[in-house]
Amino acid sequence: MQAAWGTGDIPVHDEDVGAFRFLCAPSHNAYNDPIVYPGQPGKSHLHTFFGNTLADANSTYESLRKTGDSTCNAVLNRSAYWIPAMMNGSGKVVMPDYLAVYYKRMPASDPRCHTYATACIQLPRGLRYIFGYNMLDPSTTPTNLAKRWWNCDGVGATSGKFATIKEALAGCPAGARLGAVLVAPDCWNGKDLDSPDHRSHMAYRVYNANAEPVCPAGYPYIIPEFQLGAWYTTDATAKDWYLSSDRMAGMAPLEPGTTLHADWFGAWEDSILTMWSENCLDKLLSCTGGDLGNGQQIKTLAGYNYGSTTVLADIPAKPN
Repeated sequence: MQAAWGTGDIPVHDEDVGAFRFLCAPSHNAYNDPIVYPGQPGKSHLHTFFGNTLADANSTYESLRKTGDSTCNAVLNRSAYWIPAMMNGSGKVVMPDYLAVYYKRMPASDPRCHTYATACIQLPRGLRYIFGYNMLDPSTTPTNLAKRWWNCDGVGATSGKFATIKEALAGCPAGARLGAVLVAPDCWNGKDLDSPDHRSHMAYRVYNANAEPVCPAGYPYIIPEFQLGAWYTTDATAKDWYLSSDRMAGMAPLEPGTTLHADWFGAWEDSILTMWSENCLDKLLSCTGGDLGNGQQIKTLAGYNYGSTTVLADIPAKPN
């Protein structure tokens, strides 16, 4: 760790929730998914991984916590984050410039924690889940553009919340950034770190008769809401881009970007998780860049350029 921003200054409060933000560089591409297909390398569609550099089909909470480097600031966050790989239509993977990660939650002392749920708590150790498009049961996919969307940012860009890559690219000139953004559920059942469909132990809040955003029955705990956004510098080929999960063997091709989803497998170093929870979230601070809200900051990833040109990678070999 280091002194926050070189000065040790404490961040200010500018929201009605506490916030903790940081950036991750892409790590690797692989046909692995340790949540859906544990111990089965090559079983999944192609994913781009962020965070733990050794995340693979055999990853467990214990292995993620103890091994691997991290592209999310430092090894203090060895969590693994992965999304379907972006393909360019010519046999290459389009690498994201970066992944922007944003946790937010009311302070644990906020009375709303006890009216909207039973309590507001830290991220449970070893929690994992999938959010966004449901590859196992597409009919249950959230359709609300407040939960998953495509966006564009940069010179000449038209920003917004769009359902597909094509819609976002309509206002996204070459050289701007295309963003794939998802918001995870923040209600936990308090019992399971995973579930058979890797989703049902988590739930989104719903509005009650008083128009209050409450956790559904059976999900008593509010955990930090987790938003991620993967951002890609566009080029002339962007009109041909699609997600690896949009074109799967045995199913008809879908409109590019339709199957946007993400997996997360938590593996924070315990004391660091507690620091940003108790300082940034519980003290209503707006922490950015891995600032821990106590005058300390997780060191930023050394030597990585967070993008200004489209970077392509070869498709990795699929295990036999």
